[in-house]
Amino acid sequence: MNQSTERKMFCFQCEQTAGCSGCTGNTGVCGKTADIAQLQDKLTGSLVGLARAAEGNETLITDATDQLIIEGLFSTLTNVSFDEHRLSALVEKAEEEKRRIIPNCFSCVASCGKSNDYDLNELWNAQEDIRSLKSLILFGIRGMAAYAYHAKVLGYQDPSVNRFFYKALYAVGTSDWGMEELLPIVMEVGEVNLKCMALLDKANTETLGNPAPAEVSLTVEKGPFIVISGHDLYDLKQLLIQTEGKGINIYTHGEMLPAHAYPELRKFSHLKGNFGTAWQNQQKEFAGIPAPVLFTTNCLMPPKSSYADRVFTTEAVSYPGLVHIGEDKDFTPVIEKALTLGGYAEDMHFTGINGGNKVTTGFGRHAVLSAADQVIQAVKSGAIRHFFLVGGCDGARSGRNYYTEFVKNTPSDTLILTLACGKYRFNDLDLGTIGAFPRIMDMGQCNDAYSAIQVALALSQAFQCEVNELPLSMVLSWYEQKAVCILLTLLHLGIQNILLGPSLPAFISPNVLNCLVEQYNIAPISTPEEDLKKLLK
Repeated sequence: MNQSTERKMFCFQCEQTAGCSGCTGNTGVCGKTADIAQLQDKLTGSLVGLARAAEGNETLITDATDQLIIEGLFSTLTNVSFDEHRLSALVEKAEEEKRRIIPNCFSCVASCGKSNDYDLNELWNAQEDIRSLKSLILFGIRGMAAYAYHAKVLGYQDPSVNRFFYKALYAVGTSDWGMEELLPIVMEVGEVNLKCMALLDKANTETLGNPAPAEVSLTVEKGPFIVISGHDLYDLKQLLIQTEGKGINIYTHGEMLPAHAYPELRKFSHLKGNFGTAWQNQQKEFAGIPAPVLFTTNCLMPPKSSYADRVFTTEAVSYPGLVHIGEDKDFTPVIEKALTLGGYAEDMHFTGINGGNKVTTGFGRHAVLSAADQVIQAVKSGAIRHFFLVGGCDGARSGRNYYTEFVKNTPSDTLILTLACGKYRFNDLDLGTIGAFPRIMDMGQCNDAYSAIQVALALSQAFQCEVNELPLSMVLSWYEQKAVCILLTLLHLGIQNILLGPSLPAFISPNVLNCLVEQYNIAPISTPEEDLKKLLK
């Protein structure tokens, strides 16, 4: 995998990577240029260097060091930062922090490698099994860093989670570790990510209240409005506070939909509904709206010139030429743009992918487990035969209609739990109810996989069986690195028989895949009909 060609990249961290093997041209499928890809590799190498410097110098690690590691990793996640200046600034900060921790190493004539950064080309050109395991580690902690970042914004952090980032980065930069040393680190990513998701769950619920079921309209009312996308609920709350009483309505987009379930957010009467569907449709959906869009985290696609003047970014997400809202969280430019554009002259009635005009959300673990007795009784009586967790990332690659057809074909005595933006393939379907439960139950964002895990563990205790013995099947879709760390968490918990699609990760080597198949019976999706038959057998 030669990296010598000038202005060429190598990237295979997302599901839509070119040819299902890797983006190697001047521009990746996600829209980042070769220059940005190389700069992200340089930043990652700098973070590995910082982890090397911190080895044995843990007492010199500060909160600022942790923040730099987390933000740096988050910035290399797919569809987060396309901004050369912001990425370069993070590289410089990593160098400065390294010099602070090990100042003497930079004047030493007998270099021991303690001050060296890591060249990512060593990883991309490594033996395929080593590359596969290190990629799982690196991509997993990139996803986990997003969750740690959101929790930290709300004032929550876990020292054990923060320290693991250093351990994992150090492992990525090793030159003499084999599968025996790397595989335990891969599984530890899943273990620590469970802690990280629990931390973010605690941060969200203690700050905003426990999510409760909410019906969300897809109609956009007349007048000025703002669309907010991404994942950061703190940013949404600040925007709601700053727009209150100004005659501006707020609509969620993508992974922000679950915000409607939180009591401290839904109390704002101008949080009206949801606009659009999943992230990959934004270039089409945002092209004609008379309103600004605020991106709070990843899932930004390069905006087209027809609407780029209406897109704003904040936090780690950034794109050249767009107005970026800084740490002061003054959303005045967004508000002024909304008032200038004016919104629609009359109510606009939009629909979901399947023609529905509303969706529901808020079926997190608190909502489901508060009705645990009813759920258990419904299972015992035969009213609920099976649970399907159908969720994960959405994307543009063909084959994702599988998830729509799978859900449509599920028997009427089964419940579908869902989460993350993959739900937009089917969340506007009306599949009826089983007793008091709608057959499609949206548990929230991708990080709310923690809720799904807690529900599964509670049901296994109630039925006095292992999770793998429950009438529960997981049919997952993946796109980016948060899906990687969630999958590793499920494997850490020993959950088996997961179906994954629409394609398997390009960074999984045949030997590593065989290992996962043998230990966990993980398998690619086939057809909805065949998979349903297999899972219900």
